[in-house]
Amino acid sequence: MTNRLSDQAREFLREDHVAVVSTLNKDGSPHVTTIYYLLADDGTLVMCTPGHSQKTKNLRRDPRIALCVGEGGRSVSLYGRVSICEDQALVRQYLEQMAARYVKEEDRRSQVVTTRLKLAPVALHFLPEKVTEFFGRMRLPRTSELIPQPPAERE
Repeated sequence: MTNRLSDQAREFLREDHVAVVSTLNKDGSPHVTTIYYLLADDGTLVMCTPGHSQKTKNLRRDPRIALCVGEGGRSVSLYGRVSICEDQALVRQYLEQMAARYVKEEDRRSQVVTTRLKLAPVALHFLPEKVTEFFGRMRLPRTSELIPQPPAERE
């Protein structure tokens, strides 16, 4: 485990993925949800979420967060603390960048940003304290392994 992203992890996080994020509820139980993110050059992840969301409430009380991005046999898990940015000009910039990344139809991007801004969003800045990466190879099963074979006949 390290606190820095490898080049392979940076490349993976810049691909088209959604993150799974976990915060802590007041009773200590996990609150888990998906979220869009941006990866800055310094390794900071930036996420935007409504200011009244459960994850924002949790992070205002306890800034610890865990985030995982995975696909197939590859994953990057990040742990640490977030800072919350309420500067709406900055939040708008982040939302525009996220729309460019995640909304494939260019003509819908400004509508998505406008809709999100109505939710009084905040930006979460997350520079991981711990990082774990897995880039193993998963062997896909052969078709013959997926289809049950009839029992061998006894002579």
